[in-house]
Amino acid sequence: MARYTSSFVANATVEQVPTLLTEVLESCDFGIVYQATDYLMAKETPGKVPFSKIVSIEILIESTVAKKNEVPVTFVVKNDELPLNPNNHCQQRFQQLQTALKQSQQWRSITAVPS
Repeated sequence: MARYTSSFVANATVEQVPTLLTEVLESCDFGIVYQATDYLMAKETPGKVPFSKIVSIEILIESTVAKKNEVPVTFVVKNDELPLNPNNHCQQRFQQLQTALKQSQQWRSITAVPS
């Protein structure tokens, strides 16, 4: 299973973070599958790649340690593909998400770790 993790800080209130996340995810062609107060799950649209390569993203909004306008957010990007090639589909989608987040002034990167 390919799996990539990163952490960002959203320069927004806890209430604004889900909207910011939805905008970024939709710009990368991910659809929200589940949304709770401090958790989101999104998936890549089926049909473009084989089923085993469909990427899902789990997002934890760390509201318990959030400050007024700084909310830590952890992203886990994964799929069922074996990461035999370092430039696999999951890694490509992870990089696309990282680029989208870094281009937005609302997000500041903390870490990005392949696992």
